[in-house]
Amino acid sequence: MKLRVLSLIVPAMLVAGTAGAAEIYNKDGNKLDLFGKIDGLHYFSDDNGTDGDQSYLRFGLRGETQISDQLTATVSGNIRFS
Repeated sequence: MKLRVLSLIVPAMLVAGTAGAAEIYNKDGNKLDLFGKIDGLHYFSDDNGTDGDQSYLRFGLRGETQISDQLTATVSGNIRFS
């Protein structure tokens, strides 16, 4: 019974999107974060435009700096590979 449940749970975990983030730098009001997401998707359809592998990887950088007590500047960029 436990093996049967695991055989259903493990593929579901692999198909579900996995996202993560890590702080690379944080000093004197300046921060830099690395983030990303991996989605493994496959669609079964009669329409050739949506049928097949739709997996992708997305990652990027996010930066923040404290300009004054009331002002913070933020910049973010990411890229996606299909």
